[in-house]
Amino acid sequence: MKIGIIGGTGGMGKGFALRWCVNHDILIGSRDSSRADEVAREYFASAIKEHESPKGKITGTDNVSTAKESDVLVLSIPYENTDAICSQILPNIKDNCIVISPIVPLTKTDAGFELISFKENKPSAFELVQKHMKNKSNLVAAFHTISEKKLIDTKLVLDSDIFVCGDSDDAINVVNGLIKEITNLRPILLGPGSLSYLAETATPILINAMIKNKMKNPGIKII
Repeated sequence: MKIGIIGGTGGMGKGFALRWCVNHDILIGSRDSSRADEVAREYFASAIKEHESPKGKITGTDNVSTAKESDVLVLSIPYENTDAICSQILPNIKDNCIVISPIVPLTKTDAGFELISFKENKPSAFELVQKHMKNKSNLVAAFHTISEKKLIDTKLVLDSDIFVCGDSDDAINVVNGLIKEITNLRPILLGPGSLSYLAETATPILINAMIKNKMKNPGIKII
């Protein structure tokens, strides 16, 4: 399977690339194709050191090319850029491409971190992405509460749960499989895409708890 990561030059992109290249080819997408290629080479060199002989390769190119070639596409992008980026790339994806949105409409206020969609009465990230999808049922919300710093450290076991929302059982099953490929991550289904705002809400809850209680990159585990 070929997994594309839009915004792949960031921390989340690096973490996903290093962990999933064990079994899959990874495409790093960026507005600057030369930057994507440079970063992909760095990631793959790190992957070889950490995994010795990963089955997949990590390569980089521009966002549109990444979208066209991917079987699964991860949108590791800021909420405020969602419309601009998705309107450009999502019309170009394969009909059966599964799109993963870990995007959170996050803002910092005097009280703490809050959801823009609640605070300013704006759409959820899932809703913003979905309006640009050709096959809307192939959009899945996931990975909202994963620690970027922990994700990058492939020697670290991530013992936490990942909330998942979507409207297609087949798409959800593919995403659940990718979650399980990362040791000790467990997918937890919340429901259809219309409930994805609940998964997005978990992010500011986690960040505020981390800051106020001086925790170090916590995750969420349901017991």
